[in-house]
Amino acid sequence: METLLTIILGFMIIGAIYALHAKDLLSAVIAQGIVGYGLVICFLHLSAPDLAIVQIVVETITLIIMVAVVLDSSREEIKSPPSWRSTINVVVGLVFIGFMLYFFDMATASLEPFGEHTLRMSQTYTQQGAAQTGAANLVTGVLWDFRAYDTLGEATILFTAALGVLTVLRMKGKK
Repeated sequence: METLLTIILGFMIIGAIYALHAKDLLSAVIAQGIVGYGLVICFLHLSAPDLAIVQIVVETITLIIMVAVVLDSSREEIKSPPSWRSTINVVVGLVFIGFMLYFFDMATASLEPFGEHTLRMSQTYTQQGAAQTGAANLVTGVLWDFRAYDTLGEATILFTAALGVLTVLRMKGKK
């Protein structure tokens, strides 16, 4: 599983780098979509379907809006010759990436090995969840009784994203 996630993350990094160096905006938007849909696949492989559903809806809506904006905008890009500022930006970016990799290494060193679980909250859910919620299905009981605010937040995100797309499409239709 780690190998598959590493490969997917590699494709996501390649897509992000291509989006930065794409010659036209539409290619950059599509490459950015690869990054978002790669994240959906990662969520599914990590057994987080609720996050995957939210990510795929938001990513699709964002991709539709970005493609619509690119198609309505001009296709001319401003070209400027490289200067000393671009070199400074590259150096600052590389230093920032170095710091982020250092902190990432520090953070992952303190985690449990992949696949092993630390039973803090989940032990209470699995041992006492059915009795406390009175639900026949433990997953439903945990979802609606213990994680109701989280579920409400996810539903609100989906609803807001759908309203945003409908609003943008309706404004475009009135022109």
